[in-house]
Amino acid sequence: MKTRFVTALLAGIALAAVSPTVASAQSTGTVVGGIAIANPPAVVAASEAYKISQQQRPTTYKPQIDQANVRKGQIEAQLRPLITKLEADSKAAAPNRAALQQQYEQIQQIQQAGEAEIQKILEPLNLSQQYVLEQIGDKLDAATQAAMDKKKISLVLDSQAVIKAGQTYNLNQDILTELNKVMPSAQLVPPAGWLPRAQREQQAQAAAQQAGAAGAAQPAKKAPEGR
Repeated sequence: MKTRFVTALLAGIALAAVSPTVASAQSTGTVVGGIAIANPPAVVAASEAYKISQQQRPTTYKPQIDQANVRKGQIEAQLRPLITKLEADSKAAAPNRAALQQQYEQIQQIQQAGEAEIQKILEPLNLSQQYVLEQIGDKLDAATQAAMDKKKISLVLDSQAVIKAGQTYNLNQDILTELNKVMPSAQLVPPAGWLPRAQREQQAQAAAQQAGAAGAAQPAKKAPEGR
């Protein structure tokens, strides 16, 4: 449950960050039949813990950001003459197609290697964001339940799966209020060696499978013979 929940937050957080759903939600009014709608990624993106972490991360990880920007500039400088030459050669009266293909592939290789290198440099930032989201996700269920209890809601639907509903059904602001109470801030820097829950669970599953395979491979002990 938590793995799927955090994965959904990661998938929806970019869109939710600019979503007006939370800001425009009205927490007043009676919800008919104990039903409400909510958008968890939008709630997370509007939470104090998430917003504070977004403000702190550029300062905390400034060395990595600066290093990535420098490396990006170096890669662009390396590619610029190669791209210029490719464009010039492609405009020749009788261009050498094989040579053009080689130039293109060289540019692609440099671009791909550069992107992978920059992603590696920025990996601590990505881990930091996932760490913050996991902390918030761990509190979101309790915050949702608290909001449901206060509004006497028995069923909450994902607003992204609802075609249309009045704002009186929107529980986002109520969940956000409860979430900010239980988690006003989050730890920005994960502990050394920390991995996102999905990876931890995959590792645990792989270890369990290996242990099971090793146990099955061991020969059964021979029972002692009776006299």
